Amino acid sequence: MNVTELFLIAMVLIFSVPYLLWRLGRTDYVAPLVVVQILMGVVMGPGVLGAWLPTYYDTIFTPPVVQALNGIAWWAVMLFVMLAGIELDLREALENKRESLVTAGLALGTPLLFGIGAGLLLLTQPGWMGPKAQSWQFVMGVGMACAVTALPILVLFLEKLQILRTPFGQRILRYASLDDLAIWGVLALILLDWQRVGRQMAFLGAFAGCAWLFRALMPRLPRPDRWYVALIWLASVAFGADWCGLHYMVGAFLAGAVMDKDWFGVEQLDQLRHQVLLVMMPVFFLSTGLRTQWTMGGVTVMLAAGLLLAMSVTGKIAGVHLAGRFLRWPKGEAGIVGWLLQTKALIEIIFVSILLDKGIVTSAMFTAFLLMAVASTMLTVPVVAPRLARQDR
Repeated sequence: MNVTELFLIAMVLIFSVPYLLWRLGRTDYVAPLVVVQILMGVVMGPGVLGAWLPTYYDTIFTPPVVQALNGIAWWAVMLFVMLAGIELDLREALENKRESLVTAGLALGTPLLFGIGAGLLLLTQPGWMGPKAQSWQFVMGVGMACAVTALPILVLFLEKLQILRTPFGQRILRYASLDDLAIWGVLALILLDWQRVGRQMAFLGAFAGCAWLFRALMPRLPRPDRWYVALIWLASVAFGADWCGLHYMVGAFLAGAVMDKDWFGVEQLDQLRHQVLLVMMPVFFLSTGLRTQWTMGGVTVMLAAGLLLAMSVTGKIAGVHLAGRFLRWPKGEAGIVGWLLQTKALIEIIFVSILLDKGIVTSAMFTAFLLMAVASTMLTVPVVAPRLARQDR
């Protein structure tokens, strides 16, 4: 078979296997389709089916096919991260700045400290830190990965739980938005390359000037034209960020962060996010799964994932409980907020993909992060739904 035929077989597998498992297994309560897609990306990668059925893997996922899939995955994740940047709304958070800053600060800082502890422990063992990392980069990367909240997936969960448009749901989104901004800022610090700092400063200076012009231009354009200009802006900023040594995904977030939701309309942004999740992101999940490795042994990787999950969940819930006590929230509310904010999924995977690309973590560490992200996301709805039901009573 030629490359086109192999590519199309890969696409059939990417879309059919997770969908059938999700629909026939009725996993939606524990594992939404997006979680099943992430999990199946790992299963169809070299570490699971590739190890059991090497002929299948070597026949279908040839280097040209993988290269084609990676191209789609890069553009998909850039669009998704741009949308996450657009969703960032600091105006409402600043209107309630005392509550927002206290909660977001503790919800981020506590799991960050717990994660740093896990990173220091893993640092004592070989095979986890990447070849290009300094110790502080690895430890800070692990800490921040444990503190991540997946804002886009949080939106989907709030919709599922029917609290997205309520004042309570909007409060949770405010906390997540502030944490999202901090996470990308810390990531830029981790990726700062002192040998290329001149390039990076030049990029940030040029970005600031171009962003001012871009923001002046966009409101003057007809709404259909804004989408085309936004895509040109996305590709340009992502190129600049990658050229200077940050990462194209950092550029994608910056490109979205300077855009206003009002330019496009909330309904159209929601539709685009759902379409990207439907049409393109499954390719990114498989592309991610192709990068997983179990060379250190499945048990060892799972133990590392368990450690990361424990630090992440415990730290997030402890931080939110501290905020709830300080702000005198009603009984039971802090537990719901903490469990919702601990969901990892896509942003976690994007974050650690960047760490892997930059050589800060190894493939084994990346695999542990991926397992942690899936487990934390699967825990969310089963834990939160009954607590919400009790609160409603």
